[in-house]
Amino acid sequence: MQIVLHAGAHYTDEGKLLGSLNQNKALLADHGIALPPPSTYRRQIRDTLGEMSKSVMATDFKGAVMSGMIGDTQPDRLILSNDNFFGVPRRAIRNNMLFPAAPERLRTMSSLFYGEDIEIFISIRNPATFVPALVKASPKHSIEEVTDNCDPLQLRWSDLILNVREAVPHMPVTIWCNEDTPLIWEEILREMAGLDPNTPIAGGTSLLQNIMSEEGMARLNTFLEEHPGLTEIQKRRVYAAFLDKFALEDEIEEELDLPGWTEAMVDAMSDAYDEDVFRIERIPGVTLIHP
Repeated sequence: MQIVLHAGAHYTDEGKLLGSLNQNKALLADHGIALPPPSTYRRQIRDTLGEMSKSVMATDFKGAVMSGMIGDTQPDRLILSNDNFFGVPRRAIRNNMLFPAAPERLRTMSSLFYGEDIEIFISIRNPATFVPALVKASPKHSIEEVTDNCDPLQLRWSDLILNVREAVPHMPVTIWCNEDTPLIWEEILREMAGLDPNTPIAGGTSLLQNIMSEEGMARLNTFLEEHPGLTEIQKRRVYAAFLDKFALEDEIEEELDLPGWTEAMVDAMSDAYDEDVFRIERIPGVTLIHP
């Protein structure tokens, strides 16, 4: 069985990926792909990983978890999504590292799902916007507590991915940038489901609805209906053209107002992020989905 672990990151799709996949549940079932409700595995896997650290592997942890998710069925592919697979937001940054607990968590996850083929899917985000999102989500804690007094200019997603690849080299990793997501959503859905690139899938424009005016979405839908059979590249060019004219500026612009952060610092972080993405694309065993 192929098991997909979608590990967020936090404050990227925020549940929208599961929503779009659920629009295609019948299609997925026809292809042997199971999409169990998160309530059947998120807490269960978390608790089981904790128990595994205290017990011997003679206990059938895998059987119990699988039974709770899929019963007696035997799908070809199983999609699991949890932003906390790599760690909770309060532990997302430690020692100038993003999700330092991820490698060990994945080693334990590999033991839990022994004998299965596991793939990792994760959306990354510019630290210049990711760090403020973490801080905003923890209003009762200081910036220093949330970020472990990190130097934001030192944060690199590639360090996380390299550590993951070293820890679990048998797990291929698929990555995309959150900033590109509206343009590549349809491909992300297909890749996660393991579907053929030409398979029709619903929900491919779901994210565009959040950042485009109603008039723009209406015109886009009409255009797509009048031009069936567009390739992925052609669709992305169309999406970009419509966004250029109909984007909701309030939805695509973010205010970065953390104390001590200057425009020059944000620009430096963004430049470092671009270089980091370039580095990630060249890590063996990693697939980067980009426009």
